[in-house]
Order: sequence, then C-alpha cells, then structure tokens
Amino acid sequence: MNRRLQALSTATALFAGAAVIPMSALAAPTEEASLAQEVSPEVLQAMQRDLGLTAVQARQRLATEALAVRTEASLRGELGASFGGAWLSEEGDRLIVGVTTAEGAEAARRAGAEPRWVTRTERELDALKAALDRGADVASKDIHGWYVDVITNSVVVLAKDAAVVNAERFIAESGAADRAVRVEVSSEQPRPMYDLRGGDAYYINGNVRCSVGFSVAGGFVTAGHCGGVNSSTAGFNGVAQGTVRGSSFPNNDYGWVQVNGSWASQPWVYNYAGGNVIVSGSAEAGINASVCRSGSTTGWRCGVIEAKNVTVNYSVGPVYGLTRSNACAEGGDSGGSWMSGNQAQGVTSGGVGNCSTGGTMYYQPVNEILSVYGLSLTTNGGGGGGRAIVGLNGRCIDVDHSNTANGTPIQLWDCNGSAAQSWTFHGDGTLRAFGKCMDVTWGSTANGALIQLHDCNGNAAQQFVLSGAGDLVNPQANKCIDVKDWNPNNGARLQIWECAGTANQKWTLR
Repeated sequence: MNRRLQALSTATALFAGAAVIPMSALAAPTEEASLAQEVSPEVLQAMQRDLGLTAVQARQRLATEALAVRTEASLRGELGASFGGAWLSEEGDRLIVGVTTAEGAEAARRAGAEPRWVTRTERELDALKAALDRGADVASKDIHGWYVDVITNSVVVLAKDAAVVNAERFIAESGAADRAVRVEVSSEQPRPMYDLRGGDAYYINGNVRCSVGFSVAGGFVTAGHCGGVNSSTAGFNGVAQGTVRGSSFPNNDYGWVQVNGSWASQPWVYNYAGGNVIVSGSAEAGINASVCRSGSTTGWRCGVIEAKNVTVNYSVGPVYGLTRSNACAEGGDSGGSWMSGNQAQGVTSGGVGNCSTGGTMYYQPVNEILSVYGLSLTTNGGGGGGRAIVGLNGRCIDVDHSNTANGTPIQLWDCNGSAAQSWTFHGDGTLRAFGKCMDVTWGSTANGALIQLHDCNGNAAQQFVLSGAGDLVNPQANKCIDVKDWNPNNGARLQIWECAGTANQKWTLR
C-alpha cells in the first residue's frame, strides 16, 4: 500500500499551574557547574565560534546540559513506559520532557523541567524505528537514513526528493506504516568516515608512499620530504584524503596534511599486530629511553634513543634538531610515528641500514611540528595515574566487590574513591584497575557484550579510547561502553553498544 505520509502534528501547549524552574537557575551551586568552569579553553573557544556564544554563555550552557543529563535519567526511570522523550530548548537554557499523563507532567515540574504533551511515548517511537531497522536490507540507496525525532514526536525517514514513493513503500513493507512516520527530503547521501591512524600508508600525488605520523585536529603530521605544499594525498585505501598545507625540507623535516570531511582524527598508532597503541600525550622521553616506531613498510620496530638535537647532512642539505635511535626503518616508513610508552615522540626522517641488518634512524620531534603550525595533537584524554570514570547518574565505573578474579563484572556504583574505581590508561591502549584490564567478554563485537575484568593479554577487546565527546570506545568493535538498560542504580552492568551519543554512554574523568 502506497500513500503520502503526513508529518505528525505535535501538541505544543505548555502546562498551566506550577511555574517551571529554568535549569540554569538550578545549575549554579552544583558539581556540574563546577565541572563546566573547569572545561578546557579549546572547548569554550569552539563553542563560542560554532554556537555564537560568549564565554559566560558557553559555561552556563555546559552547566545546564550537565544537570539536564541527570534530570532526564531520573525522569526516564520515574515515568517508565509513559516517558515521551526529552530535549533541551533551542536556547539551551531548559530541559523539555515529553509526557503522556498528568502524573508525568507533575513529576517533570518537580524536577525543574518543562512538561510538553505528546501523542506517543518514546518506546512507541522506538518500536517504529526498530521495525524500519529490521527492513533495512531492502532500503534503496536513495533512502539515506531514519531516526526518532522526539521534538516532533515522530519518526523521520530521509530520502531524495525523487525517492519519496520508494521511502513510503519501504515504510509499509517494514510494517512501520503509522501517522507518526514521515518522509523528509534529504539532498545529501551520508558517507563513511575513515580513521586517521599513525603508521598507516598514505600516497602523495598518486605515486609516492609515506606513513602517517600522528593525528591532529583537522589532519595529521608527517615528514616534510614526503610532499610539498598543495600536494594531494590519498589514504591507505586509495580514497581521496587531503592536501599538504605545511612542509619544510631540508633544514627541517616536517609537514602536515589537512584532511577532507571523510577522515576522522583518532588517537591511535597501528602496532602491525592487529591492535592500536593509544596516544595520550607528547612528553619527550630521555636518552636511552625505549622508543618504538610504526611505518607502512616494516611495521612496528623498537630501539632506544641514542642522541638528541642531531644535525643530519642529507645530500639535499642539512636537517637540524633530529633525534637518533637504533630502531630500524626502510623506504615508505618515512613520516611514520615514533612513540615512547603512550607518548608521541616524532616522525621518521631518514637514516642508514635496514630491518634485516640493522641501522641508525632519525626522527623529527613532534612537539616542534605542533608548535610551528599551531596544531593540536589528538589524544585519548588519559595517560595519568588512576582516576575515576564517572557516568550515568553521577556514578563511577567499578569492579564488583573489588574482586580481582578473571570475569568479575564491571558495573556502575556510587563514587567512593576506592581502588575498584581507580582506572589507568596505559600506552598499549588498555584501561586497567588492580593491574588487570577492562575486557569485552569473549572478544565480542556484538551489541550487548558485557564488560568484565580480566588478565591483560594484548587482545583488541581490551583497548579503549575516551574521546573528547565523552565516548569510551572499543576500537575493535567501534562501539561505546554503555549502561545496560539505562539502569541508573548501583550494580548496573556495562556493555558495548552502537555509539548513540546518549547519556548512558557518556563518561568523564575525575
């Protein structure tokens, strides 16, 4: 059956009665407000630039949003099946909660939120979306996606203008035909994002191969001799990648590539053994410190730092300020990553010998590159001593009963400063407590795989990255640590799930 689906008309009348307390009025004395005051200058600057806010407005918005997360979680639990979704106002100054009962309206007011009557509950909308998901295999490529839009209390299907009829057929065949499901014209086909990773190959002007050094905001750093300014690059997979924006060689041997929107900066360096080494910073290691490098020809090789501030007189001229090591490299490894532990050190310049007979290699220190071009290294936000990881309802990631046996559940619990809640990001990408690793059971990549404590074994199921957005991601599965069933209570189990940006997947270090 084909029919034109109409957009759901959503009730917008506000409730009469008790006054709604703005979230901003409640946020000032809370811990959330304190955290907002401590946010990094980079975050505040980006919010001012992209959201048109002042510094004060940005801080206030962060405080309001932090409080809204907890309020939403509390109301979701209290209202249960009658919960109609929640969203911030366009101004970002108050939380609006969809309700379907008078009791829900009163609960929202008590919590300081603004109640809004809706026709369908969030669960009803989720069920319609799930029906579309089950029929995804038959969706044509001119149907770009679908999602629950809680603000309009509807499910939106995105499709090209010429494909509206196809979209309606898809909806009907999926069993999701309902007035709440509407088609919205979409002009752009979403495209996959490729990860930038240190040590991976990239190609300059279609013929020269080098290796990625380290991800930075908007691109990556590499060796200057790999390509001049305005050279084009393609990724390891041949997909168009970016443009060389800075390059210096000789005298120096550094450069940086600005990537296009298909590539995402990640705090990872490939170890050529099926895993990633996490980049936590760029503290410079000392003489005789161990150092390892990653490159697309010879993979992951290690040695020690032998000398610093070395001048190397290449045939094209001298390069100053390089660091010398006995870790080998070969052609094509140029530009690749050098790391000491979880700290970025530099990018491969050149040397003598090879990985069969050994040799001497030199790298360009990374901090100089960052300083010269004003770049920001992409890191996992960790790397220090043990810290608490705080999530839903202000509770901490916790080892059940401080039990160090393999298979012990990792759960949510009231933050108490105990060793069971002290987590350390290690240079191999693991997240550890009691000297053991956070682990995805059976190495699974499936939604719902539970998180446990286990002996560290180098498995990719034990690697985690805390992103700047607060997502704690297992790169192997490309899924987020998630509080199972949105349970805000002590003992809630943790699992991996598709990253959705929801409050039960958001984490901060304390």
